[in-house]
Amino acid sequence: MKKTMIYLLILIVYVAILMGAPLPVYGLVSGEGLSGQADSSETTYIIGPNDLLNINVFKVPELNTTVRVSGDGTIALPLLGTIRVEGMNQSQLETKLAKLLDERYLQNAQVGVFIREYKSKTVSVVGAVTRPGDYELLGKKNLLQVISMAGGVTNQASGNVIIIRNEKTEEINLSDLMVKGAPGLNVFLLPGDIVNIPFEEYVEVHVLGQVRNPGLVRLKKSGNCTLLKAIAEAGGFSEHARKSSILISRPLETNEIKIKVDARKILSGRRSDFVLRHGDVIHIPESLF
Repeated sequence: MKKTMIYLLILIVYVAILMGAPLPVYGLVSGEGLSGQADSSETTYIIGPNDLLNINVFKVPELNTTVRVSGDGTIALPLLGTIRVEGMNQSQLETKLAKLLDERYLQNAQVGVFIREYKSKTVSVVGAVTRPGDYELLGKKNLLQVISMAGGVTNQASGNVIIIRNEKTEEINLSDLMVKGAPGLNVFLLPGDIVNIPFEEYVEVHVLGQVRNPGLVRLKKSGNCTLLKAIAEAGGFSEHARKSSILISRPLETNEIKIKVDARKILSGRRSDFVLRHGDVIHIPESLF
């Protein structure tokens, strides 16, 4: 029975060769077997410092190990000692290890390498995102993909995203990127890039007197920090507001100045809106008529 099965297997292989059909490959060097089905991104990924590798030698479990690539790009393995692996992809490292074992200890060594942690190719996402941190850059990733990996922006985000690369910075408008989808802004990121989405900064002013909701008003620094904007945030003018005589108190380092503004000219377009500063106090008097 056993001989019959062997003859049958030989016959199948012979027929496959005649028909030109590809034969199955069972070697671990191809990226299958113990290392699992090879992923296209994994096979092209270039190994670097801090990556964590699972190395398996077929039928020699004593040589199986999990090792992290050191800062100088090397790993230390039983029997083989220190080996430089930086700059190789998964398939190249499998071939190299199999060759070294063949030359020294084993015959027809089959080695599988699985990249467990991709730590040498990361991008950092900081600021107003749900999950700030370092993210593995496996394959090509664009800016929107990386922001999505970090859970997306929060409602505390400012209007811009800053990409820092090799001490150079590029600032991109978030609305143009995420809402308008402006071409060219969704750039591909590189290992070592830092994506910074700054938290929104606010200008705080007090609006007092003849408005519907007097009190503290917080205006986004990236938006319009103007008099009419602050009044709108305070509910708008009351019916008895004297719009021509608005008084703004502005604290300075050693004293305070008073600025009188006629809001009617702003509303009619005869002058530009008054730009506020943090700490301004706006007083809207009551009309006498």
